[in-house]
Amino acid sequence: MEKVVVAYSGGLDTSYCVKYLQNELNLEVHSVLVNTGGFSSEELKVVEAKA
Repeated sequence: MEKVVVAYSGGLDTSYCVKYLQNELNLEVHSVLVNTGGFSSEELKVVEAKA
């Protein structure tokens, strides 16, 4: 199975892309989030739960 890495924000666009890549293109998806200080701790918890 081919693999892909997605810069994941937890928003609607990237959440859709992850499912599309998995279900339609049959790719193994690995998500990456870089916290550059723009996320609150509550937002990070939500993103972690989605990931």
